Amino acid sequence: MYIKGDFHIHTTASDGVLTPKEVIELAKKNNLDIIAITDHDTTAGIEEALEYGYAIGVKVIPGIELSALHNGESIHILGYFKDNSFLNPEFQNFLLNIHEYRLFRAKKIVENLEKFFNIKISYDRILELSKGVIARPHIASAIIEAGYPYSWDYIFDNIINNESPAYVPNKQISIPEGIALLKSFNAVVVLAHPILIKNTDIEELLNYDFDGIEAFYYLNTPAQTDDLVNKASRHNKFVSAGSDFHGITTGDTKHGNISTVSLTGNYLEVFLNHLKYI
Repeated sequence: MYIKGDFHIHTTASDGVLTPKEVIELAKKNNLDIIAITDHDTTAGIEEALEYGYAIGVKVIPGIELSALHNGESIHILGYFKDNSFLNPEFQNFLLNIHEYRLFRAKKIVENLEKFFNIKISYDRILELSKGVIARPHIASAIIEAGYPYSWDYIFDNIINNESPAYVPNKQISIPEGIALLKSFNAVVVLAHPILIKNTDIEELLNYDFDGIEAFYYLNTPAQTDDLVNKASRHNKFVSAGSDFHGITTGDTKHGNISTVSLTGNYLEVFLNHLKYI
């Protein structure tokens, strides 16, 4: 039986700063037995992580973090695959379409940054910074690198946040579409970081066909965690845990280090049972 797991981790396949292999090495160093790689809208790093995890004794669950649009905000859906169905060509084609839209989105955000904030950064530089899927951390890094006097958190809270005139949403899929898509490729689905959701009551979201809820999250207070665990119980959902690791970036207080949040004991057993890993 596994002892300790972190189920929300990003790599250089999307907007993390460590390669899949480096993530596995850090997980091993931080005494994790099992992790999930959950890059944004891509599974590109999973096979490398699976291979290296097997070699050094860290169990890796293939995962993904999909973005859905609901009530004027982005709702993130974590998918955990029970097998290698994530390699299905139909699913990979869907992800390719999202990747191409993210390129368009990044170009538009660059234009908007100049228009609304007089911030001039290079789209080509953003491409260089992103080794996989382009996401907002790459844009924030380009702003800081260009010499603008803004902190990481300030950029996310005031310049490229969802309410900013520079913001452009991801490709629009609904929550039911995202859930159905992941389940059609043999994944269980979890509502990611509920405390970041502003426009919709969590109870309402839990009426959708989520299997679980990320009740243990890096930014939670203890009271928020207790509340989410209780909500999960009332709605017959399992709970998961995630540090939302992206890498230790100067000024980034929004994401934790690997294992700063973890799932253990009965919670972990129930989670793995849904994945048929025990």
